[in-house]
Amino acid sequence: MRLSEFNDASADQAGEVLSTCAPVASWRAGLLARRPYASFDELSRTAADLAEGWTDQEVDAALAHHPRIGEKVSGDDAEAAASRREQGELTADEQARIDWIEANRQYEARFDRIFLIRAKGRSSEEMLEHLQRRLSHDAETENEVRRQQLAEIALLRLEESLRS
Repeated sequence: MRLSEFNDASADQAGEVLSTCAPVASWRAGLLARRPYASFDELSRTAADLAEGWTDQEVDAALAHHPRIGEKVSGDDAEAAASRREQGELTADEQARIDWIEANRQYEARFDRIFLIRAKGRSSEEMLEHLQRRLSHDAETENEVRRQQLAEIALLRLEESLRS
C-alpha cells in the first residue's frame, strides 16, 4: 500500500496495516485520526511520537502472541510473516536455537515476560549480547527498553508496508 492509498483507505483497511506493525489500539487510533499525511516522514514522526506514550500494559498486550527469538514462528497472518522475515534464518541454526531456549528462560525468570528486540539487521550473537546486558536492568529500565524495541519494530514494519 502506498501512502496515498493509506490516507484514502477505510479506517478498517488502514487499521489492519497498522495492527500488523504494532497491535496497540491507542497508537492505531491516533494515527488514523491524524490522516491524511503529507509525507511518509510526517507519518513516521507521528508514529514515533505516539509510541513514546505506550504503557507497560499496552506493550505487554501487544506482545501476548509475539514469538520468542529463536522459536519457529507459527501462523500465516501478516504479523507472523513479518516476524519470520525479521528473524531470518535464526531458527535454522540448531545451536543458535538451543542458545536462545536457555537465554529466553533466563530472561523470563528475571522479568516474567518474553524478551523483545528488533531482530532485523542484527545477528543472533548481537541479540544474545543485548539480552545478557539487559538482564542487569531493573524492571522500570527494562520496560522502557522493551517499549523502545517494539516502537523500532513498528516503525520498520510501517516503512515496509507503505514504502514498498
